[in-house]
Amino acid sequence: MEFSLTINGTVQKVDVEPETPLLWVLRENVGLTGTKYGCGIARCGACTIHVDGQATKACQYPASAAVGKKITTIEGLSKDSSHPVQLAWMEVGVPQCGYCQSGQIMAASALLAKRKAPTDAEIEAAMADNLCRCGTYLRIVEAIHRAAKIEQS
Repeated sequence: MEFSLTINGTVQKVDVEPETPLLWVLRENVGLTGTKYGCGIARCGACTIHVDGQATKACQYPASAAVGKKITTIEGLSKDSSHPVQLAWMEVGVPQCGYCQSGQIMAASALLAKRKAPTDAEIEAAMADNLCRCGTYLRIVEAIHRAAKIEQS
């Protein structure tokens, strides 16, 4: 079935089954590979994107449900890695292997869009479904606080 999706501000026509997970549409049909496959059951957060500004697990989100909504992937967060969360991630040196980082960044940026100066507890709650096998959680929290300060300046 053919339908249109608005991805990173551009309308993309795709021809997929309506229940196809948005993750596979992004990666295989549109060529945006920054969104990663992790678990396939919306538990790890590697596939986190924004749908109408909300952090959303793309592996369990049917493509047809995204029609008429604004989809943002890591590639669309900023053109030059200048988003405050991306800057803070680099300043703090968050990634080790890096596999989960696009999902982590998308979850963090959705949090900061709602809460300008989150507490540690709010960060932990918002990031609870985004796993990092390397265990960089303390740096993730530090980077989110740093990003909040960048946004306020």
